[in-house]
Amino acid sequence: MNNEMKTIVIDAMGGDYAPSAPVGGAVLALEKHKDIRIVLTGKEDVIRRELEGKTYDKERLIIQPASEVIENEEESPVDAIRSKKDSSMVLGLTMVKNKEADGIVSAGNTGAYLAGATFLVGRIRGISRPALTVGMPTGTTPTLLLDAGANMDCKPGYLLQFARMAEIYYRALYGVGKPSVGLLNVGVESHKGNELTKETYGLLKEAEDINFTGNCEARDVFTGEFNVVVTDAFAGNILLKGLEGAASYMMGGLKESIMSSLRGKIGGLLIKPYLKSVKSKLDPKAVGGCPLLGVKGAVIKAHGNSNETAIANAVTQCLTFIRAGVIDEITANMKKEAEVKTNG
Repeated sequence: MNNEMKTIVIDAMGGDYAPSAPVGGAVLALEKHKDIRIVLTGKEDVIRRELEGKTYDKERLIIQPASEVIENEEESPVDAIRSKKDSSMVLGLTMVKNKEADGIVSAGNTGAYLAGATFLVGRIRGISRPALTVGMPTGTTPTLLLDAGANMDCKPGYLLQFARMAEIYYRALYGVGKPSVGLLNVGVESHKGNELTKETYGLLKEAEDINFTGNCEARDVFTGEFNVVVTDAFAGNILLKGLEGAASYMMGGLKESIMSSLRGKIGGLLIKPYLKSVKSKLDPKAVGGCPLLGVKGAVIKAHGNSNETAIANAVTQCLTFIRAGVIDEITANMKKEAEVKTNG
């Protein structure tokens, strides 16, 4: 692994709590990691006001002024990337493209960010579609779910590539030699599902380089049986939002029940540390963000409502992604696959 100083961009104007969360997250990240530089892209006067009173290493924090902001309410995220060339998001992505930065973190407009990463940073040669990847808590190591938001309409070949990229990512981060791969579906039988899942099932089963272990029903995502679960972004995003809603409902209902009686309150005090542990595992802020696999840079998408702790965690995730050499591994895999096809 390369342990030299790395440069990570933070989009200071992206997210529900910008600029306070991105700027505060940058300060926390600098304190945690002594081997990084952080570039904050955004309106310089706004960023400097946020930095007032904060203690940080001024030599490792750089402000890259940007006069424009890509808002969450943009009518066309793609047009926003094309027209707002001096936005904090575009300038950050351009720095990654030009190798002026090793990676980028943004909690801003998801559609614009993913489009910008694809168009500006660029896809790895041979990759049809980059995929957004999220880690689901299942024990010692998470289960990676992809695509979580980049490609609503997929072809079977896209999902096959998702599986290959996720295997490489999983192996690099967690040291699992042959990660198990599942296909999100409505049943475990091979004939279940729609045309996409049926055809994808066949491709995954025939792929000798993939440890495909069959269909994965939504209820089995947290069992730990699968290291990787592939799907299209439509189903993946519905699964994620459904799980977030269910977790919020259960925690809220449990709190209401505990507070409804004296016995419940006493019991609640006894189990409070355990409830906090469960809640932290389900909290997306603890992870920090989702990497976009398949582009030529470390692109991490933080949750829109990320606070400064979440942004700092996303920087940690970005640094881990860079040091694991995931992009080089995916690039080498795609080159090898292209050579096999040419010689075959």
